[in-house]
Amino acid sequence: MVEALKESGHRPTPQRLMILSAVRHAGGHVTASEVLRKVKRSYSFIDMSTVYRTLEMLKRMCLVSETHMGGDQHSYEWIDQVSHHHLICEQCDRVVELDDRFVGALSSEIHETYGFDAHIHHLALFGSCRECLQTS
Repeated sequence: MVEALKESGHRPTPQRLMILSAVRHAGGHVTASEVLRKVKRSYSFIDMSTVYRTLEMLKRMCLVSETHMGGDQHSYEWIDQVSHHHLICEQCDRVVELDDRFVGALSSEIHETYGFDAHIHHLALFGSCRECLQTS
């Protein structure tokens, strides 16, 4: 993590490393507020603006993805080697993982049609799940 920050021209400050570690070891999606609470346990002088600035920097470095999964806050997740995506039911809030092959095909089609290289690490699609459609 230190080397990745240095290679991208960013100083590996204690705050940045704590924020990066909080996202990396969250085990899934985490909001900026959750990152702040976790880091404050060790470093009480951190504020929300530092968390947001660092998360934005980590997004630009492609270490963290940002996704709106419903609700009022975006969530952040450490980018593993395997991209993953979600189908989110707007009626029952069920979340189902979407296989990356569907998004890979979309990315290829975008490239062929527009000559645009889309970096789709994490995608959330909203709609209605099978069970909710059957009960409607």
